[in-house]
Amino acid sequence: MAELRIVHLDDVPWQEVKAQQHGDRRVSVWEKYVDWTPEKLVLYGRYDAGMLLERHGHRSDHVVHVIGGSITVGDEVCGPGATLVLDEGAAMGPIEAGPDGALLFEIMLGDPRAVPADREGFDRLLAERAITPMPNPPIDAPAWFGERTDSDPGRS
Repeated sequence: MAELRIVHLDDVPWQEVKAQQHGDRRVSVWEKYVDWTPEKLVLYGRYDAGMLLERHGHRSDHVVHVIGGSITVGDEVCGPGATLVLDEGAAMGPIEAGPDGALLFEIMLGDPRAVPADREGFDRLLAERAITPMPNPPIDAPAWFGERTDSDPGRS
């Protein structure tokens, strides 16, 4: 049944979803799941400074709006006001958070699970930068969500 849902960000916890070790510093991606149904995922994402994500796509259309800080996607620096529109099946990245990190507003229409696009290239990039990937932290997801499909380079 159609309904209106009003969510206040202060009522939604941040969840760590990706982590890396950059020297003596743990660097992470954090997400607040504002609304998550089988048809859509609405979230705020926070990337710590220097966080690096592999080239990937999603099993759904994906819109990302940069609210604060910056991300570099491939060779394109995207600061506040930049909007990325990724069609299902397309890939973007690698993605690197800027020196002040990044705050993003994201919407995925359909299955939000990630599809890695260049695992070997990302492994090389991590090695070149002496970044150690950490195992994917567990996330609080709806029971119907199923298994994560994103790469987990920190898990052996």
